[in-house]
Amino acid sequence: MKTLKSMVKKAQYTMHQAIAPTPPSLQPASGVLTPLQQAIIDKVEVCYQEAELQLALHFPRPTVGFKLRGKCAGMAHLHHNHLRFNPKLLVNNSHAFLTEVVPHEVSHLLVYQLFGKVKPHGKEWQNIMVKLFNLSPQTTHNFDISDSTQPQFLYQCHCGTIKLSLRRHNKVVRGQTQYLCRRCKTQLSPL
Repeated sequence: MKTLKSMVKKAQYTMHQAIAPTPPSLQPASGVLTPLQQAIIDKVEVCYQEAELQLALHFPRPTVGFKLRGKCAGMAHLHHNHLRFNPKLLVNNSHAFLTEVVPHEVSHLLVYQLFGKVKPHGKEWQNIMVKLFNLSPQTTHNFDISDSTQPQFLYQCHCGTIKLSLRRHNKVVRGQTQYLCRRCKTQLSPL
């Protein structure tokens, strides 16, 4: 198996984008931060400093946002150099976010900046996780997501009840659309 240093050395010749000097600090995407959100931003900075120390390269710092919803704990937007984190999951899983989720997402950005577009959880990402952050490269989390799921609304058709998401329910309420049951083909009506 190739070492991380040899992979990075090869990547330096085929780098996808130029790596700019490190700015003095990370900036949140917007708004006032909670202490926990600030801890996440601080951990992102620590991850970048560790990468720079081990690889002897400078990396541009990402913007960081806390407006991710749903089941994902974090998301890296490669082309925009932006990280998003789920604030609801963060509150209930703060230790795991600091030790696993942040390095996971930072690794995606580092891999993109070093190797360009490659498989999201491929060998490059796995090597960064293991060699730089000393973490097992897990692709998913096992957090309780019951607090993060969107409410569902019950609708009636001839064959029974059907649950609609908040987005679909709001479209019905605003008169933008009507939905049909896939089985009996009758229009759904709210209960």
